[in-house]
Amino acid sequence: MTIALVNPNTSQATTDAMVAIARGALPAAPVTGFTAPFGAPLISNEEALAVAADAVLSIDYGAVEGLEGVIVAAFGDPGLEALSQKLSVPVVGIAQSGMLAAAEGGRWFSVVTTTPDLVKAIEKRAASYGIGPQLASVRLTDGNLMETMADPELLVSRLAAAIDNAIRLDGAEAILIGGGPLAVAARTLADRVSVPLIEPVPEAARRLAKMLS
Repeated sequence: MTIALVNPNTSQATTDAMVAIARGALPAAPVTGFTAPFGAPLISNEEALAVAADAVLSIDYGAVEGLEGVIVAAFGDPGLEALSQKLSVPVVGIAQSGMLAAAEGGRWFSVVTTTPDLVKAIEKRAASYGIGPQLASVRLTDGNLMETMADPELLVSRLAAAIDNAIRLDGAEAILIGGGPLAVAARTLADRVSVPLIEPVPEAARRLAKMLS
């Protein structure tokens, strides 16, 4: 069994980080990473999300020997539905997988992320997965996006503050970290949060494994 993880942005470093995390969740399955051949290094608005969907669809997944499933590893799940129709193997998205896990048991959950121009897209995704009423909030980190993403310690600090607000002010019973490039920070935060913290990349890997079992 081989799993393809496609990073819909153009950052190879982000691809490498997410592949490592997915491999940790799927120790028995080889995970092959793909990086978008065009688009943005960070998907920060709906225009970039649309371009990312085209990039996801442009990749030759047939080159992966023994391909059994694909993870679309950007939080807007760009190209998810079209790729599912194109391929004969299961395709999951990290937003899809993370949201469904966060909403388990009827929980209220909040998405914590860094991209203000994608809030509406995130809300639309929650609605499309049938869990819109359980989305308590989309909480954003303070400060400039690029400044936040450029400093790993600052990113963790600002995510932690947004998580605290989601729990205290919005009543979130679970927190979903919203973004593939936030995957490493999500690992760091897991032990600091008083409610379940859902990491979307390993959640997608586990969901795909269940579909294939």
